[in-house]
Amino acid sequence: MERVKGFFQHISLYIAALAKWLGIGGFVGLVGGAVGAAFHIGVEQATALRLAHPWILWLLPVGGVVIVALYRCLHMEGKGTNNIIESVHFGRNVPIVLVPLIFIATCITHLLGGSAGREGAALQIGGGIGYCTGHALHLGQKDLPLATLCGMSAVFAALFGTPLTAAVFALEVISVGVLYYAGLVPCLMAASVGYLIAVLLGVSPTRFTVALPPLEVWTMFLVVLLAIGCALVSILFVRGMHLVEHTAAKWLKNPYLRAAAGGFVIIGLTLLLGRDYNGAGMDVIARAMAGEAVPWAWLVKILFTAVTIGCGFKGGEVVPSFFVGATFGCVAAQALGLPGGFGAAIGLIAVFCGAVNCPIASVLLSIELFGGSGGVLYFAFACAISYVLSGYCGLYSSQTILYSKLRAEFINVHAKE
Repeated sequence: MERVKGFFQHISLYIAALAKWLGIGGFVGLVGGAVGAAFHIGVEQATALRLAHPWILWLLPVGGVVIVALYRCLHMEGKGTNNIIESVHFGRNVPIVLVPLIFIATCITHLLGGSAGREGAALQIGGGIGYCTGHALHLGQKDLPLATLCGMSAVFAALFGTPLTAAVFALEVISVGVLYYAGLVPCLMAASVGYLIAVLLGVSPTRFTVALPPLEVWTMFLVVLLAIGCALVSILFVRGMHLVEHTAAKWLKNPYLRAAAGGFVIIGLTLLLGRDYNGAGMDVIARAMAGEAVPWAWLVKILFTAVTIGCGFKGGEVVPSFFVGATFGCVAAQALGLPGGFGAAIGLIAVFCGAVNCPIASVLLSIELFGGSGGVLYFAFACAISYVLSGYCGLYSSQTILYSKLRAEFINVHAKE
C-alpha cells in the first residue's frame, strides 16, 4: 500500500509541474501574443506612414536623439537583447520599463527610415513580460529563467507566425550546444498561444512560396557551395555590425551626436542608393524569393543596418539577416546555375543560422516559412555547413557556446564580436 501511495505521490509531482507550466506558458503567451500583435501593427503602420510621406526620412537624426534621450532619462542605456540572455543565465533583473521603451524606440526607427528588424525588440519585450510575470508569481531562482524564455517564445511567434521555431530558438540561442528541455512544454505553450492570439488580432504569419528542386546529388553539391558563401556572408554581417558600433562609439563618444550623425549617414546613403534598404525590407525579400536578383543589395543592407544599430537606433538584426541572406542567395544561386528563388530561400536560412548559431531552430524555420517537403534536406545541409564555418561569431555577445564546432569538446565560450 505504501508503495502504491508513493507511486501516486511521485506521479502527482509531474502532473502538478505540467499543469503549472501549461498555465504559466498559456498566460505569458496570451499577454505576449497581444503585445506582440500590437507591436507588429505599430511597426507596419509606421512603415506605411513613412512610405506615404517620404520626407519623414529627414527627421531621422532627430529620432535618433529622441531615442537616446528616452534611454538616458529612464537609465536604460546599453540595455538590450544581451541583458535578456544574461537574465536567463544569471537570474539578473529585467526592468519592466524596457518593454514599452524598446516598443516605442523600434517604431521610431521604422517610422523614420532606419534599417532594422523586429525580433530584437521581440526578444526584449517577451523577455521582459516573461520575467515580470515570473517575478509576480514568486517563481524560484530555477523557474524564473523559464518564464523569461516563455515570453521570448510568445512574442517571437506572434511577430513571425512561426511557433515551433520561436520555442526552439528561445531555448537554443541562450546556450548553444545544450537545450533547456524543461522549457519545452512552457515555451511551446507560450509560442502556440502567442501565435494564435496574433492571428486572431489580424497579424498574418510570414510565409513564402518557393519551388524546391527534387533531391539530386549535383543540386546538393551546389547547395553546399552556396552554404559556404552564406557562412562567409554571415561572418561579414556580424563583424560589420560590431565594427561599426565600436568605431562609432570610439569616434563620437557623445551618444546624442552619434545618433544624429548616424541619421545623417542613412539619409545620405538613401539618397545615393535608394529606399529599398530603409526599414525591414520585407518587400525586397519577397522579390528575391521571386528570383529578382540585385547584385550588391546584400552588402548595402549590411552597411545600412550596421550604421543604424551601431549609432544607437533600436530594432533587431534578424530580419536584416533575412534580407542579406535572401538577396545574396538569389544572386549566388543564379551564378551557380540554381533557381534564384530557391537560392534566396537557402540564403535566408543559412545566413540566419550563421549569425545566431542556432542550427535546429534554423531548420525548423525553413519548414515553417517554406513548407515541409523533401527539400528540407537541402536546408539542413546548408544550416549545418553555415553553423560550422561561421566559427564562433555571433550577434549576441552574451550567448554561450558550450561545445566546440570542430570536435566533441566542452569549451564554454561567449560568441565573438
